[in-house]
Amino acid sequence: MKDLKAEISSTTYPGRGIIIGKSEDGKKAVIGYFIMGRSENSRNRVFVAEGKDLKTQAFDPSKLVDPSLIIYAPVRTLENCTIVTNGDQTDTIRDFILEDKTFEEALRTRTFEPDPPNFTPRISGILDFKDGGFSYKLSILKSNCGREESALRFFYEYAQPEAGEGHFIHTYKCDGNPIPSFEGEPELVSIEGDIDTFTANVWESLNADNKVSLYTRYTDLATGEYEERIINKNN
Repeated sequence: MKDLKAEISSTTYPGRGIIIGKSEDGKKAVIGYFIMGRSENSRNRVFVAEGKDLKTQAFDPSKLVDPSLIIYAPVRTLENCTIVTNGDQTDTIRDFILEDKTFEEALRTRTFEPDPPNFTPRISGILDFKDGGFSYKLSILKSNCGREESALRFFYEYAQPEAGEGHFIHTYKCDGNPIPSFEGEPELVSIEGDIDTFTANVWESLNADNKVSLYTRYTDLATGEYEERIINKNN
């Protein structure tokens, strides 16, 4: 198991990242989602809560150039599950779930982002809640070594989450030009403390120049109630 803070800070540009796991006391399901940016357009964003969901918005609408890949709903909350992704595939997954279809079926209709030469991976997660417990899945859709015509789809299922442990997946392996995609399985990482400790650990570990926004949520497994935190670099 890797130290979450060390893993996040090991590169200046992990891109967008999802962390899902269980709190140290075993009583909470944990979500973390962050976005970063190198261009002015990517950095011109904030997270805004909308009911039980999360949206991205332009911080300065007058500077918004292309909203297609940066304005979306990263988090959607349904009756027995929570979806978190780095793009508009959040809504694809939601629509399939509402039709009694699966996370995997939804993502098999999608591919990586159309942003050559990076072909940014689509990363997604879903938490399923029932009987006072939960399980979760993660996925990454990426190009086959930068080939636009070839998509790779990976799915990972975690049926028995352990207290104090989570999994971390991010879009990029490291900074570069083009930026290399994430490789390997989601990383097993430590989940420490309450929501404020977890939020601070993630935010403070992200590169100061490139970080944009962070969302965290702790869901009580007994009651279904949750706490959330939002940090935006642009205030």
